[in-house]
Amino acid sequence: MFVEGKSILVSGASRGIGRAFVEVLLERGARRVFATARSAEDTEQLAAVDVRVRPIRLDVTDRASISAAIVQVEGLDLLINNAGSLVGYSLLESSRDAIEADFAVNFWGALDLTKACLPRLEASKGAVLNMLTLVSMASMAAIGGYSASKAAAWSMTQALRKELGDRGVTVFAAYPGAVDTDMIRSFEMDKTPPRVVAKNAIDAVEAGTVDSFPDPMAKQAGAAWLNNPRDLEAMFANM
Repeated sequence: MFVEGKSILVSGASRGIGRAFVEVLLERGARRVFATARSAEDTEQLAAVDVRVRPIRLDVTDRASISAAIVQVEGLDLLINNAGSLVGYSLLESSRDAIEADFAVNFWGALDLTKACLPRLEASKGAVLNMLTLVSMASMAAIGGYSASKAAAWSMTQALRKELGDRGVTVFAAYPGAVDTDMIRSFEMDKTPPRVVAKNAIDAVEAGTVDSFPDPMAKQAGAAWLNNPRDLEAMFANM
């Protein structure tokens, strides 16, 4: 699926990987980019990026907000579920509310937005790209709550491949490693620029590669997982 001339919705588009997606999609010739953000200030900033950007206020944890946002989308070829939350750290030390906050965005938000967009995606025989993470495949204890929410999103992605595939909609997934965003700003490790991740994830969509590892850490860890899932679990246990 080539993005040139297509209409694309990006959730969590105000910063980090989401903002990088907006820039990459515009460079690839997207006809329209529906760039969503939670605050009015962020949507105002997105409006100034390019005339092809349509900023929309959206809180993926609020189904009323999703409904109000989707009516502003005339047509849709690709949904990028990028909005993410990292509030749940250690499973033993994080509150239930913190872990539920991650599930609300990373699992329920992605699922509810996908369901809301489905009629438009079916009409265009379009696609969904779920931005997951390496910790979907193997948990890091320090961010066990977040890892669990992303593992649930990975399972959802696998299930939707069948259900949406039967309706003519392709489901892609990307599994980045550490990316230089606000979410993990305090983590001391090598990080990949968001633009690299966004570019490589879109390259995979255009190539028809349904699962992609869009940065050096992801490629290394993904190879370990493909060889033996226990290898990745052991790798992350020591991080």
